Amino acid sequence: MIEYSGMKKDRISAADKIIVALDVHDHNYAIELVEKFKDYVSIFKVGLELFISSGPKIIDDINKKNKKVFLDLKFHDIPNTVTKAALAATRLGVYMFNVHTSGGIEMMKRCRDKIVEVCLKENIEKPKMLGVTVLTSLTREIITDELGIRHGLRTQVKHLSGLALKAGLDGVITSVKEAEIVRNHCGRGFLIITPGIRPSWTPPDDQQRTATPKEAIRAGADYLVVGRAILQQADPINAIELIILEILSA
Repeated sequence: MIEYSGMKKDRISAADKIIVALDVHDHNYAIELVEKFKDYVSIFKVGLELFISSGPKIIDDINKKNKKVFLDLKFHDIPNTVTKAALAATRLGVYMFNVHTSGGIEMMKRCRDKIVEVCLKENIEKPKMLGVTVLTSLTREIITDELGIRHGLRTQVKHLSGLALKAGLDGVITSVKEAEIVRNHCGRGFLIITPGIRPSWTPPDDQQRTATPKEAIRAGADYLVVGRAILQQADPINAIELIILEILSA
């Protein structure tokens, strides 16, 4: 582990901004990764592939290692269905989860209000509820030509972030390219989680709106979701350390 003279507290704070995406399908391998990285990061993302392969047990096993889970299933359905799914996730003990903001204010608000009610009633720690704005794989051309959204991508992200704020969500998932506009529109207390983090030594892959860790922090991101840039490196621990250094340099 790299030592930073006089910066131990800052280093810990920087490490807390990293969410490692467990984008794998094997339960045992995922837990091996948690064990391997547990001294470096606190939050691990469980997405569709891993959750479908492992089920709720993966959340329980990560929690048993005193680590936090970001459940990235992007709920998008009618308000009643999303609310029930969110309650199930809350009772599993996730630290944060997300819903699609394009599901509308009623869906988000009903979900948020029910979670607050149940957490108070059952003495459960309330998870952070986040709204997905526009996926990082989408470009302006896709949202206009294929999805029929006539205004710009940045305007769409700003609009959806405003809906999330109005519905009482804790924050949103958005690319670094729109993070600054969300911060200006929604204020300092609103969480911004940015996927598509690609340090300079890694390729962009299928995500179009990517950025470096330094760019993300400077744009106002609170958390950086990093997967392939760590997992696909020959020395993933060194990759984490380099990302921490880049965060500190911001």
